[in-house]
Amino acid sequence: MSNDLKGKVAFITGAAHGQGRATAILLAKQGVHIAAFDLAQTLKYPGYELGNENELVSLRKECESHGVTCLLFTGDVRVDDDIAQAVIKTIEQFKRIDILFNNAGICAYGYAQDITEQEWDIMLDINLKGAWLVARRIIPVMIDQHDGVIINNSSIAGLRGMNRLSHYAASKWGLTGLTKSWAIELAPHNIRVVSIHPTGVNTPMNDGLAALEGLTAKEIAERSAGNLLPVPWIEPEDVAEAVVFLASAKSRYVTGSQLVLDAGLLTR
Repeated sequence: MSNDLKGKVAFITGAAHGQGRATAILLAKQGVHIAAFDLAQTLKYPGYELGNENELVSLRKECESHGVTCLLFTGDVRVDDDIAQAVIKTIEQFKRIDILFNNAGICAYGYAQDITEQEWDIMLDINLKGAWLVARRIIPVMIDQHDGVIINNSSIAGLRGMNRLSHYAASKWGLTGLTKSWAIELAPHNIRVVSIHPTGVNTPMNDGLAALEGLTAKEIAERSAGNLLPVPWIEPEDVAEAVVFLASAKSRYVTGSQLVLDAGLLTR
């Protein structure tokens, strides 16, 4: 257990499964209290299965088995009132928020000329605007504390172009820009801001994208990745380990930076 994280509070979006869930559990193992926020329903677009209520309930049980408290919030990162109510209740319970993991996100394929305006808006509103909407409610809390860490879950697509993923890449490049700008704004308040950039991750999103494309998850990963290391993807736990490191005092001078977990992809 990392002594500098014990007793802290993390607010995690997209927490029900995948990278958000793995991160919540690993932080809980470090003694961090969790506020888990998730839509907990499937959207018509992108159409694959997202997190659900049962996963949220089981997440709370697993986190609390490590001796911490886990609050559950069902809400939409595109809806300010959902966010505000969750933040208010988190502060009522814990009096503080030390870590924000902006993790909620979707992915879907489509050529630029085929993407509808609605599909573009959904992608950008969840992946990019949602991160800003959540942060704008939590940043004042961190300013009052004169302490905090914001970790934005971008992607390799936030550092390179991606075929048939222009709207996804635009949203993830946007997170990179938010990270650098917020780092400048918030440094005087002792708040660090970092983005992480995984290659493909072995999550239900992989399975969902594969089903939509009529391929296996491994075929999707190999087609879109091309990692240098002989793996088709990394695991959610790899992302969780990175978040724990970035949230801890071990990275106390890391801010405005991009941590790449790409198995060598961007070196090609």
